[in-house]
Amino acid sequence: MDPATDLFQKHRSRLYGLAYRMLGTPADAEDVLHDAWLRWHQQDQSALDDAEAWLVTVTTRLALDRLRRAKTEREHYTGPWLPEPLVAEEEQPELVLERSESLSLSFLALLERLSPEERASFLLNQVFDYSHAEAAAMLQISEDASRQRTHRARQRLREGRPRFTHAPETQQRLLQKLLEALHHPDLDNLQALFAEDIVHDADGGGLVSATLHPLFGAERIARLYLQIALHNQQAGAVHRLRWVNGAPALLTWVNAELSTVLWIETDGERISAIHALRNPGKLVRLKSVTNGPDDASLS
Repeated sequence: MDPATDLFQKHRSRLYGLAYRMLGTPADAEDVLHDAWLRWHQQDQSALDDAEAWLVTVTTRLALDRLRRAKTEREHYTGPWLPEPLVAEEEQPELVLERSESLSLSFLALLERLSPEERASFLLNQVFDYSHAEAAAMLQISEDASRQRTHRARQRLREGRPRFTHAPETQQRLLQKLLEALHHPDLDNLQALFAEDIVHDADGGGLVSATLHPLFGAERIARLYLQIALHNQQAGAVHRLRWVNGAPALLTWVNAELSTVLWIETDGERISAIHALRNPGKLVRLKSVTNGPDDASLS
């Protein structure tokens, strides 16, 4: 491996982790890294004082440009837009090396509350530990502007954060109870699992059946999942718990085809939010790395 390639590979995990958190889709993150790689090989590397800073800067700006375009496209998306998982626990090195709360699907969905500029400043400073001066230089803004963007981002995230917890053991316990309730459908048992102000959203991308707007309330969502459970029983669906992006998720197969990836948020006692990813295009990656419902389930 030549020195330039070796140096790029040394920082690849960090660059991929940044691009994926910026964009919420692995394919877009890979495209950004490909473009960064091309620019890296066109650059006179001997003129660089800090290769890592140069690579992070280029990756951030490429991801920022792509996210601005994506934000416009997502405004016309059919129904809620949810992030696309990396892989189940066969795990890429990127997921192992950069594992943290900030890789969870719930956190990536929360980042959608931010503008592209706020998201970039927040990730550089709060997740990747660059100073405001370093982040400002990467984004070509003033240090004060970097502070202000990060401050606004933290405020926006706090507004959404009461619903957001990252306690895998609690999520696992409640997902197991949900799984049992789906196997033995009962309205009261389902409703008992849900917080009164639970919210549910689903991403079908206009390609499969999914709720087109967020739903609220324990009774309403319990009735929805009672119907889902009865339908899945008739369809012979198979459910398994898996690790996805470092947290538990419930995967559903129908006719040996992965149809849903579901993850939750919890108030510690009950399920406070359910996110159901059903867009087939966003499930391809998981389908390619799991052998179907006969894989070993979460233990």
